[in-house]
Amino acid sequence: MHLSTVAILAGGFGTRLKPRTGNVPKPMASILGKPVLEHQILLCKKFGFTDISILVHYGSEVIKGYFNDGSNWGVNISYVEEKEPRGTAGALLDALSNLNDVFLVLYGDTYLDVDLGKLYSFHIDNKSEATIMLHPNDHPSDSDLVEIDAEFKVTKIYPYPHPEGIYINNLVNAGLYVLNKSALYGFIPHNGKYDLAKNTFTELLKASRRILGYKSQEYIKDMGTPERLDIVEGDIIEGVAESLSNRYPRKAVFIDRDGTINKEVSHLKRIEDFQLLPKVGGAIRKLNRAGFLTVCVTNQPVIARGDLTYNGLKEIHNKMDYELGLRGAYLDQIYICPHHKESGFDGEVKELKIDCECRKPKTGLIDQAVREMYIDRRHSWFIGDTTTDIKAGSDAGLRTILVRTGYAGNDLKCKILPDFIFPDLDTAVDFVLFGYNAVVRKILPVLPSLIDKRLILIGGPARAGKSILAKALSNMISDTGVKSHVISLDGWLKPKAERKEGEGVMNRYEMEHFLSILDSVLLNKQRIQIEIPIYDRLKQSTFFNDQITIGPEDMLIVEGVTALLSNEMNKLTDCRIYIDIDENQRNERLLADYHWRTDNMNNVKMKLNSRLSDEVKEVRNSVKYSTIRIK
Repeated sequence: MHLSTVAILAGGFGTRLKPRTGNVPKPMASILGKPVLEHQILLCKKFGFTDISILVHYGSEVIKGYFNDGSNWGVNISYVEEKEPRGTAGALLDALSNLNDVFLVLYGDTYLDVDLGKLYSFHIDNKSEATIMLHPNDHPSDSDLVEIDAEFKVTKIYPYPHPEGIYINNLVNAGLYVLNKSALYGFIPHNGKYDLAKNTFTELLKASRRILGYKSQEYIKDMGTPERLDIVEGDIIEGVAESLSNRYPRKAVFIDRDGTINKEVSHLKRIEDFQLLPKVGGAIRKLNRAGFLTVCVTNQPVIARGDLTYNGLKEIHNKMDYELGLRGAYLDQIYICPHHKESGFDGEVKELKIDCECRKPKTGLIDQAVREMYIDRRHSWFIGDTTTDIKAGSDAGLRTILVRTGYAGNDLKCKILPDFIFPDLDTAVDFVLFGYNAVVRKILPVLPSLIDKRLILIGGPARAGKSILAKALSNMISDTGVKSHVISLDGWLKPKAERKEGEGVMNRYEMEHFLSILDSVLLNKQRIQIEIPIYDRLKQSTFFNDQITIGPEDMLIVEGVTALLSNEMNKLTDCRIYIDIDENQRNERLLADYHWRTDNMNNVKMKLNSRLSDEVKEVRNSVKYSTIRIK
């Protein structure tokens, strides 16, 4: 007899699935035309685990009749049948004589896309007696939760239902194990029902047996209800399961914590002060459902300052896990920097007062996450509320989004612009998932005609999306090997005191100054350095002057409401793009923008009326100078 290296627990009744599957046993429920058990067997074979014991009870004749000895699938299948239900541990005890000294355990009601070889090697290499695959999920409140230390050793298990009055981190027993047969003897009674997750592992932990947690972002989900079955099928069809596998680099969204996920309170150190910002749970859930990894990267100088202990920080993060879990969302990982180089705080931790490589704006934590989680930088993002976040994300090779929550970029610690700006995490996530690709699709039809241009102008009404289109176009042009530079005409707005309402939009800009700079760039046959003033729309003044170097082959993308209103500039290129937008949608954006800048409704109404009279008509008429129009 072949001693099996895999045990599949397939004795479930599938009561909740009966409306969909009738009397078919749960492991035989169909996913895309195949029983979930068949998907599991094929996965085991893929990684070389060909000796399989299926532990059956209800509907055993259906399972046996379908798979027989497994030869049609290139595996060896044996069966161990329970006469009376004895729980997952009891069923496994009955099958131990059929199993190898080290074996995998799969639950027959889960669909998984997991590298079983890597999991098995982790167990062997780390001399584990029992290894539990762990992951965060979107329903931790009704899941078995596990705590591990820095060496992956399981320190505590919280079977469902959980004790009241405490916050527990969202690290869920995924229902996939590697076990040593020798570790189980004496820990499973020969009579009665006994559960592996709730009973056996808890007893092994009490006996100080070596149990390790294997944390993975790979896809594993139970399909024990019609709703979850539909989710699994949808995830497979939409590529979510595959995108989370180890076969390809993964897409991720890195997210700052304070001011982006939770309310900014300046050096958060009390768990009572932790409060999720509105819509954050829904935003992160969208990323979870779309197959993006969600990675929180946060500077926590409160540790070095002595304001908060590591355990205190852990409690705050457990609360964050809990609050997100209530909203069906989770973070895949949290990376913290505890350092702070400035000294002089009462109770400071001197060994943490260092100039480290992990404190943002340095990229150490992002680089660590990329290595550990196999992340594709090129298709990943960083979302934060400070220029420090934007600098870290940009230097790490990520696309960056500044949100107007928290500091809203007004920390002014780094002289850098984000790729994109949005009001909050929810709208930023919508752009990552839907908006950016929608813009790319708008550009694709005209991209071939733009590749060899030296100068591209992008004009249109305020809040039409010119800066978004310009940055997306720049990214696409760069992918062809051509270096491009986006220049916003907002940098040449006159000081606020010199802008007179009612005299026309062109009179609010230093257009002659800009044209002199543009001429010098276009006429120069060598690489030159110029200063680009960067405009702060909240303060309505120049934030800083950015120095950029432009070569004679580089492309310039100039965007702004006046981009198509200058006859001199229009003569310099035959590539003039006009961005059109529905006026009602534009007004909604304008109102939100003005509200962000001022609380005075009278000022908002006055500004809108002024723009309507001396800007909107003139800018909309500039469509006649365009060579490309994008709605």
